[in-house]
Amino acid sequence: MLAKLQGVTSSTLSSRPTKARPPLNWSRSFLREPACSYNQYLIEFLEVGGVLTLLEILGLEKIKEEDKKESIRLLQVIANSGRKYKELICESYGVRSIAEFLAKSKSEETQEEVQILLDSLVHGNPKYQNQVYKGLIALLPCASPKAQQLSLQTLRTAQSIVGTTHPSIVDCVLKVLRTMHLEVQYEAIELIKDLVNYDVCQALLKGLVALLIPSVKETSKLQPKILNDSAVLQLTANLPVFLQQAAAAKAIGVLARSNTSIAEEMLHLRVVHSLMAAMGNTDHSNSQRQASLTLEYFVQMFPVVEEHVRRSMGEELYELFLSNAEDLYMKIDSIQADILAANKVNVSKALSISGVSYSNMSFYLGPCGEDQLAYTTYFQKEGSEGKE
Repeated sequence: MLAKLQGVTSSTLSSRPTKARPPLNWSRSFLREPACSYNQYLIEFLEVGGVLTLLEILGLEKIKEEDKKESIRLLQVIANSGRKYKELICESYGVRSIAEFLAKSKSEETQEEVQILLDSLVHGNPKYQNQVYKGLIALLPCASPKAQQLSLQTLRTAQSIVGTTHPSIVDCVLKVLRTMHLEVQYEAIELIKDLVNYDVCQALLKGLVALLIPSVKETSKLQPKILNDSAVLQLTANLPVFLQQAAAAKAIGVLARSNTSIAEEMLHLRVVHSLMAAMGNTDHSNSQRQASLTLEYFVQMFPVVEEHVRRSMGEELYELFLSNAEDLYMKIDSIQADILAANKVNVSKALSISGVSYSNMSFYLGPCGEDQLAYTTYFQKEGSEGKE
């Protein structure tokens, strides 16, 4: 295949030596040509299956990383030549091949070149922009932190271009919060900040609050290991479900501080109860810290929250909390941690009695689609089963 591409290069650029050029010259050959020669070169290249060949190169194990990177650069040149060329790449199952290569590549420099290509394919490509958008969502569960980071960055752009959301994006982005890579977590929270402006806002907020109290199924996976091996205790800080819990607490704080309507809506989702429960998680100090900082904001913003939190904590613990919320986890004892974990705070009930209803927030949250309604119904059922 390399010989095929090199042959096209040699036959088209007659002014250059006929000796086959190394792969690193492919895209530079394109860019150095005058406009008329460039167009002819591009047409001839495409006629012999150049796009399909470049895409196939990305999936071959025996091809060098540098050659694959040059294939990506050449695909960039083709995509930047106009809408019909972007469509040609997408029609050749290019999005899937490019996305899979991004997930598998071991070179961050090459991955950044892939991001440039995907960004190009989502712009000025209305026929296939949704395909690129879905391809980026499909990349979120991949094992490469760099690929996750770049996909999240590009998804923000793609989301603004596509306009509508895909039902799977909520679950996918929430699962990314399990990462131990802060740069990936940052991009995930940035995307979440954007997504609350779309019809998935309600499902997203419910999902975030639910993550503050990991399921028994998730946390019980650790218990037998702890009993059998004390060394495992050192690993609990990196247990994905606890990393997700801490990131969710952080994200909730970011969202609440950015929009009071969102903060009010989360009160109806019993966020105060869930934050206090996370503060009692002595297995993960960062969950305690992030939850405490976010709860501090709610206490400062809403008198009803301050009243309920004070009553639930008791004066001594509440004073410790007020004095330094960020370092509270280092000062509480096991009994106080149990008080937090087992709290019965229900601010939403007080809000309902006072006449602040869920419907008052609907102006912000927008309409619900079928998928969103199903997601909402699930969490309503979970909430009803867990009420005191």
